[in-house]
Amino acid sequence: MAKIKLTKMALRAEQRKLQQLLMYLPTLKLKKSLLQLEVISSKATIAKLLHFLSQQEKELLAFSDLLVEKYEGDYLRYAEVSLVSKEYENIAGVEIPLFRGVVFHEKNYSFMDTPPWLDFAIERTRKFITEREKINVEEEKKRALEHELKEVSIRVNLFEKILIPRTRENIRQIVIFLGDQQLAAVSQAKVAKRKMMMRKEQIL
Repeated sequence: MAKIKLTKMALRAEQRKLQQLLMYLPTLKLKKSLLQLEVISSKATIAKLLHFLSQQEKELLAFSDLLVEKYEGDYLRYAEVSLVSKEYENIAGVEIPLFRGVVFHEKNYSFMDTPPWLDFAIERTRKFITEREKINVEEEKKRALEHELKEVSIRVNLFEKILIPRTRENIRQIVIFLGDQQLAAVSQAKVAKRKMMMRKEQIL
């Protein structure tokens, strides 16, 4: 830590620094609170989506016996993901992803050469995959929010526990030093005045 200068100019600089720190700290705290709320909300959303995904999985398992029926080709190829569509928006200074949908590879198949349940299986599987991708995007959002929350929390702690106390201590030291200097100057002036008076008395 650099030694502070014990001057009036240094005092003004430290006072300005303290004013800026105290002015910016509430903004940081507000951002921290907003991020905490967003993280909590994201976690709750993920929990709901996981519950719904579990229901979708049960529906898939309900007709799993049909899926072992042999036919030419694998029905899962009709549920291959081409693109997960996302948009981004700024929340508390963080660019976070928003799920917009899933685009699947479109593959034609013969209605005559495939089992009657294939349409239903493809629909349900695509629905399951869509919910899974929705969770993935929400997880990505939560990670971005948590990362920013960690960074902001570090800065809040830095302000509260290091920068502000250190600046206040610097101000205290400078004020004490300048006060001692002023007191010493006043004392020296009194001594000098007393000596002058004594000399005048001796002359008279």
